[in-house]
Amino acid sequence: MGAAIRSYGLLLRWQVQRNRRLLVLLVAIQVALGVGMIYGFSFLLPHVTPEVALFFATGAPTLSMILIGLSVVPQETAQARTNGRFAYVAALPVPRLAPMCADVTFWLLMQLPGWVVTLALAVLHFHLHLNVEPWVVPAVGLVALSAASVGYGVAVWFPPGAVSQISQFMSIALLLFSPINFPLERLPMWLQDVHRALPITYMADLIRGGLTGHYDVSRPLAFAVVGGYCALGLVVAGWAARRRM
Repeated sequence: MGAAIRSYGLLLRWQVQRNRRLLVLLVAIQVALGVGMIYGFSFLLPHVTPEVALFFATGAPTLSMILIGLSVVPQETAQARTNGRFAYVAALPVPRLAPMCADVTFWLLMQLPGWVVTLALAVLHFHLHLNVEPWVVPAVGLVALSAASVGYGVAVWFPPGAVSQISQFMSIALLLFSPINFPLERLPMWLQDVHRALPITYMADLIRGGLTGHYDVSRPLAFAVVGGYCALGLVVAGWAARRRM
């Protein structure tokens, strides 16, 4: 276990060093995206009720977090496969999933300033009151890891040239047809049933509940569903990574 943690730490340090010239730009982009989400979403409706504002405020960081796993991680991994970095890391004596965990941690750290600005702006702009719970910390890690495991599996399973198109398709479907920025009840009944079997609804509920103290489903159930999908995704991603070694 100690060797695995050390490998993860060294890979995270390598990721930071590799992107050190872009750190300020990456943080600035995440802050700008957060500001754009809050003001951009508010233009979609003529009158933003407190309930809608709450979905906008908590949905923005949730959406960006999931998009890291479904878009940034697979494209970064596909690029690593193309330029040889993936094969180089795979040849190192490190756990197969350590590079993915290091990548996810790096992008989460890059997003933290954007999340803080987004939530602070939402509270001021929509006059909201948040009740942040300690449960939001493990929820953030679990949601990010679950999404990243799916994206990582896509990146190592499909040819690098197809990864960008697949990740873009998943991102658009997530943005338009997932109950993150709006209640589940607004979707057609058949799509509601689909989402009750998928983890997206429970991911959004974990983050929203952790920030407000109110959960649409029971907190243990949400953690269990997302945790189950996370474990399955890690198994598949690990198997796919070994298959590409």
